[in-house]
Amino acid sequence: MDRETAEPRVREMPGQKAREWADYHHQFAAPTTYVYDFVWDLTEDAEGPFCTDVDGNVLLDFTSHVAAAPLGYNNPKIKDKLDEFPLPDPTKIAGQDFYASGGWPPEDPEFPGPTQLMERLVDVTSHYDMDMVFLSNSGAEAIENAIKISYSRGGHRAFNFDGAFHGRTLGALSLNRSKVAHRKGYPEIPGIVSVPYCSCAGECNCGWKTNGPGGNVIADKLDPDQGVIDPEEVSYIILEPVQGEGGYRVPNDEFIRDIGEIQDTYDITIIADEIQSGMGRTGEMWAVDHFDLQPDVITSAKALRVGATISRSDVFPEEKGRLSSTWGAGDVLSSLQGVLTIDAIHEHDLLSNAEERGRQARELIADASPESLVDVRGRGLMLAVEFDTKDRREAVVDAALERGLLTLGCGYKTLRLLPPLDVTEREIDLGVNLLLDAIEGVA
Repeated sequence: MDRETAEPRVREMPGQKAREWADYHHQFAAPTTYVYDFVWDLTEDAEGPFCTDVDGNVLLDFTSHVAAAPLGYNNPKIKDKLDEFPLPDPTKIAGQDFYASGGWPPEDPEFPGPTQLMERLVDVTSHYDMDMVFLSNSGAEAIENAIKISYSRGGHRAFNFDGAFHGRTLGALSLNRSKVAHRKGYPEIPGIVSVPYCSCAGECNCGWKTNGPGGNVIADKLDPDQGVIDPEEVSYIILEPVQGEGGYRVPNDEFIRDIGEIQDTYDITIIADEIQSGMGRTGEMWAVDHFDLQPDVITSAKALRVGATISRSDVFPEEKGRLSSTWGAGDVLSSLQGVLTIDAIHEHDLLSNAEERGRQARELIADASPESLVDVRGRGLMLAVEFDTKDRREAVVDAALERGLLTLGCGYKTLRLLPPLDVTEREIDLGVNLLLDAIEGVA
């Protein structure tokens, strides 16, 4: 496959083989969410945003596996180095009981692993004075460890935000406020207080701003004279610097400044959930870098290929055994992929590319101005197209698939686009034209 000339080519979506594969798969798989019967054929050609399914259809993937494949498929920026890696067995070790070396010296081994991944994560968070990393297996584990180290500093209450999504384990579920299906019937961590997430473009009408003594919901609740919560009881505030599952909502600058003032006033730990928005997706390494806010903890996963809880030495508990995980720092192959991803972002200036190509996509969609669109928003290559109804969004996702473009929904009636970080101008043109054609087709 030649990425420079490849184009989507679809005969039928889903094809007969894809339907048969999905039916066979569901004989054994527990019920979960599958957006459509797209079955990637690992044995066929794929590069960057282009991939081939089991029926031979060539598709333009603007989902990047929900940001977990940051450079798409078989990208030489990573793949060339991976092909040199002498794949060991096991590729996973008990990495918080044992160490692993990919050569000598530890500062620059032939094949970097968990140690070097943590080193790079400290480097890209040094502007927040972060100097310590706990590696885990997933974003949910990264969140669990973030809230554990926050609780270890004191307090039993926390603030989260309407529309939030932080993971599927029970602790993370306690923080979710996006869909009732995620949480109904499950026990929750007590003491979680939910407040509005302000993404208002102009005057605040979401309920975050108040006429109370502090001027916003959290400040009002913590006010020493009229508040109802003792600030000493609050362990942390957790927020997504751009909400993901909640609809790709970009926060209001003043809202973020309010959070910073609360942090400074009451010394409350701020957790930035960067699992979907981090690793260059928004045009900065971390989405929180766009704002005047100093997070105490950053969680990463997806594009990083492993879970990571990043913070400072004074935040992490000193006692050994408080944090642990069999595979946590021991996925040798995934750690190598994480290192190579960070290196590629720097080497190929992918932060600038994310910003430029994201702007191109937003402008193309806005210039076309389909009547059914309510909003086009996002940062970098974390893009959202909001429709007038949920049914229309669903119809556009299906129509785009029929044309060879993979997209995903989020929020209630929003479609998200997550092209690879090195997406080209030609590929953005292709994808946006397919999307606009799909929108027109269901108009």
